[in-house]
Amino acid sequence: MDNLNAIAAFVRAAETCSFVAAGRLLGVSASAVGKSVARLEHKLGVRLLNRSTRRISLSNEGALFYERCQRILADLDDAELELSHLAQAPRGKLKVSLPVIGYRMIVPLLAEFAQRYPEIELDLDFSDRLVDVVAEGVDVAVRSGELVDSRLMARELGPFGFVIVGSPVYLARHGVPQVPRDLEQHGCVRYKFPSTGKLQQWAIERDHVEGELLLRTALTCNNIEALIGAASQGLGLAYLPDFLVREAIASGKLRSVLGSYLQTTSKFWVLWPSSRHLSPKLRVFVDFLHEHLRFLRV
Repeated sequence: MDNLNAIAAFVRAAETCSFVAAGRLLGVSASAVGKSVARLEHKLGVRLLNRSTRRISLSNEGALFYERCQRILADLDDAELELSHLAQAPRGKLKVSLPVIGYRMIVPLLAEFAQRYPEIELDLDFSDRLVDVVAEGVDVAVRSGELVDSRLMARELGPFGFVIVGSPVYLARHGVPQVPRDLEQHGCVRYKFPSTGKLQQWAIERDHVEGELLLRTALTCNNIEALIGAASQGLGLAYLPDFLVREAIASGKLRSVLGSYLQTTSKFWVLWPSSRHLSPKLRVFVDFLHEHLRFLRV
């Protein structure tokens, strides 16, 4: 502690070029500041400050030491700030960007989150467009795929895959596809991205398909819930994230086909603007998602 006090005295004296002014900032006498700096110089074996009757200034060695000491004190201030944040009750508005399929992931959790953190107001935006988290003032975003923005901090939520599903009635009527080429004989229920209007590609392992696979589109839809409903009602085969139809498959409402031909998993991430510390509201939201989206890691 004596070393820290001496470092603080040295830094304030260097910044103000005055033992008197440094003493005012630290709440001690000018004499106490001078003695602390002198003891530090004696311990280090170098002169840190040049003294004159009118002012003090950094020596060459003192300038080098000052830069290091300044960082040490800044780190201490940051540590105190972080601990004070932890002691505060999380509160305030939190702007959250989510993919459209995040509706099925997040909304069922909101009641528990609100009960646990009643002073946090969530502002949810569901969109599949590429949101600029920093420029648009987003506090936190959930996204899938590869991370490309170096301005963002990230925490992995978990992997997920895709499945091709159809209703038992549809498969009994049209047959169960055995190889990817069989899909050309089936009606396909396709997801259309709302932001671009493009159809989602079905990521089938290319080693199992010679040439271009031509899917016959029976229906397009820009809403995942409607897409699941269309597949369940027997309108065709659908390509969907596995966690969204896990219960429907388990109950027999939908059947998975061609599982061995599908490409491997993607990942969900929670992202936030790069900074040294998380605010209390952001910290608890990130931790809550990581805790409650364990089904992604099944």
